[in-house]
Amino acid sequence: MHDSLIHLSSAGVSLLLDVSGDDLPAIVHWGAALGSLSEDDARMLALAAVEPVVPNAGDVPIRVALLPEGWRGWTGKPGVEGHRDGADWSPRFRTERVTLGGSDLVVTFTEADAGTVVVESEDATAGLHLVTEIELTGSGVVRARATLRNTADDHYDVAALNIAFPLPPNAREILDFAGRWGKERTPQRSALVVGIHEREGRKGRTGADAATVLSVGVPGFGFGAGEVWGVHVGFSGNHRAYAERLFSGVQVIGGGELLLPGEIRLATGEEYSGPWVYGVWGDGLDEQAARIHRMLRARPRHPRRPRPVTLNVWEAVYFDHDRQRLWDLADRAEALGVERFVLDDGWFRGRRDDTAGLGDWFVDEEVWPDGLRPLAEHVRDRGMEFGIWFEPEMVSPDSDLAREHPEWILATGGRMPVLARNQLVLDIARDDAYAFVLERIREVLRETAASYIKWDHNRDLVDPGHGPRGVPGVHGQTLAAYRMMAELKELFPELEIESCSSGGARVDLGVIEHTDRVWVSDCIDPLERQQMNRWTAQLLPPELLGSHVASGVSHSTGRSHTLAFRAATALHGHFGIEWDLAAATPDELHELGEWIALYKESRALMHTGEMVRIDTSDPTLHLYGSVSEERDSALFVLASIGRSEVSPLGRFALRGLDPDARYRVRPVLPGGAPRGLIRPPWFGADDRGVELTGRALATAGLHTPSMHPESAIVLDVSAVR
Repeated sequence: MHDSLIHLSSAGVSLLLDVSGDDLPAIVHWGAALGSLSEDDARMLALAAVEPVVPNAGDVPIRVALLPEGWRGWTGKPGVEGHRDGADWSPRFRTERVTLGGSDLVVTFTEADAGTVVVESEDATAGLHLVTEIELTGSGVVRARATLRNTADDHYDVAALNIAFPLPPNAREILDFAGRWGKERTPQRSALVVGIHEREGRKGRTGADAATVLSVGVPGFGFGAGEVWGVHVGFSGNHRAYAERLFSGVQVIGGGELLLPGEIRLATGEEYSGPWVYGVWGDGLDEQAARIHRMLRARPRHPRRPRPVTLNVWEAVYFDHDRQRLWDLADRAEALGVERFVLDDGWFRGRRDDTAGLGDWFVDEEVWPDGLRPLAEHVRDRGMEFGIWFEPEMVSPDSDLAREHPEWILATGGRMPVLARNQLVLDIARDDAYAFVLERIREVLRETAASYIKWDHNRDLVDPGHGPRGVPGVHGQTLAAYRMMAELKELFPELEIESCSSGGARVDLGVIEHTDRVWVSDCIDPLERQQMNRWTAQLLPPELLGSHVASGVSHSTGRSHTLAFRAATALHGHFGIEWDLAAATPDELHELGEWIALYKESRALMHTGEMVRIDTSDPTLHLYGSVSEERDSALFVLASIGRSEVSPLGRFALRGLDPDARYRVRPVLPGGAPRGLIRPPWFGADDRGVELTGRALATAGLHTPSMHPESAIVLDVSAVR
């Protein structure tokens, strides 16, 4: 039995854990740093958090553990859901061991920096062993997961392991995301009322409409201010995230994997680990996002080298893999300074459109009689890396693979699932199917020496039955995809992988452990991308967001936009091109070259600096950028995304700079001024800009230039020595 409190504090965040007695761990405080605490302080805080016993409630105050327990009187979503043939569905765990940083906890109060607490608990009656891991990272992100082991002699069916973090009473406004194909991560706000706001993902992939980060904050919170607590489930398969408020006023935010009936059935000695559930507090959405960004950037496997300018050929050639056309495209890419050339869908047998061929990962001899090696060598001879598209988890009914191995298709009920995108799902949780796909990818990578895979996943998992009985297979399928990505990276240490899933339908902290960027959306219309890039960055830093310059007329929306707006919108992400360069004019190619040069010059700042999104008074104005760690430079984009009822728009402020430093702010206009630009006086002669202190820029600000809607300019901010 323990009688301990643990105070972890890092990067302005405190986590005060109660591991007293033999109870499961509970959070006393999670949020702004409490400063150094004495043991008496910690115990008084724990006492202050205990609710009074009110009429018509339990006679003992409810203690909300990290995995909430029904036996304590908790009537919300339980932490452990499962049963043993109808019994043992309400476990009562008793803690047997607590470790901090791998060492047994032997004192009654501990204060430390970032660290990991592991709590081992047992319910001898139910025959269950529970391990709860709670970590405070160096960036102030809290993450937790649970592992349940069956210690009895018969099977135990797990329905859910739900991690729940407490919310203070002033957190009453919810922000999460909706979306669809081509319009991912659409923000939506609502009030947290009595009941449960639950977002379930049942698509077998994260989903274009995923909550992504489900946040609850003080009403009116914005990018720059307002306390906000958020949760993210780091898993690419089925999942749930929720915020819950009980009639007593107790509030939690949490989530976990969403398990299908019978998906996890533990035999004696078997165990199930839920995914990491991340809790992120910040004073404003930017601080919340910055904590996740710093956590990801601290990983040893985070991409370190400059993110290469990438040309993906899809919207240039589609399925028309003409040798001469692709050779010419590579030559044009080299002339512009492109650093990576990616061959998209259509290179394998029978793949002349999207109705056939998936699963037959052999180079199409009719289209490529000499194989892909000549193209790959042509690309590398021009100083570019070669990348290639795969969709390893899918199969076309019209394919040799499907005809030879119908048993390799995820299905249940003695029937095939409905088609989507003319394809079905390959059951790579099967050893034989997994081995086949892995070998085919390996052979293509060896032949071409490709160093990059665009890994696509173009349909939801419907009726995803595994094996001869058709038992639920999403959990196994997801882990198999992770395993294959990891194995390929072991075989090819320089390999980078992009997570693409009908665009941005697999964006989460589970898949990003195995990939090096995500494709934000199949829609590259810059007006749509202004929103989608803006909100995908709530989870991932800019260097992980594939962001390309599309053709003048958008493939997805039919809108026309200037090159300046398309390029300025793509600038802050992992910059690339998705455009038939042979159709570009000489002037357009010259301007695109200037944008590529600006990206190369600025990517170190944008991909290591802190993201800043400015709360503007007018919704037609987007202002965002990156500020260097030393706060001696910054790059912002000022974008007009619509027509306001007023003109001009008035002043804007620049946040995140050193208030006592002096900066020069000047416009950067590759290719010249955008159409409709009316310069304010502060632009100065020859667009040399103006000098002001960081404090003046953050408080008084600068007047917004007048621009046509759907246009943008870049602002360079440099400290004056």
